[in-house]
Amino acid sequence: MDKGMLAADLEGLPEEDKHRMATLIDQLQIRDSLRMYNSLVERCFTDCVDTFQRKALTKQEDSCVRRCAEKFLKHSMRVGLRFAELNQGAATQD
Repeated sequence: MDKGMLAADLEGLPEEDKHRMATLIDQLQIRDSLRMYNSLVERCFTDCVDTFQRKALTKQEDSCVRRCAEKFLKHSMRVGLRFAELNQGAATQD
């Protein structure tokens, strides 16, 4: 969430409540980032790692994990951009 939008939305609140809301939003953003990271790790590990014969990944597993992570992050960025576009369009209609 944009901090500028947050300040405008919370303008009528007392400073203590503004600070509490900003802290809560920061915590939610951290939680969502960790969820996305965990989802990425779980999905790519499940799809790419086949055996546990070695400590290190094989070449095939390594390249699979890299491709998987790239695709996941590109997809997440694209979804985020699309969501922002839709959100901005909805805000201008109000």
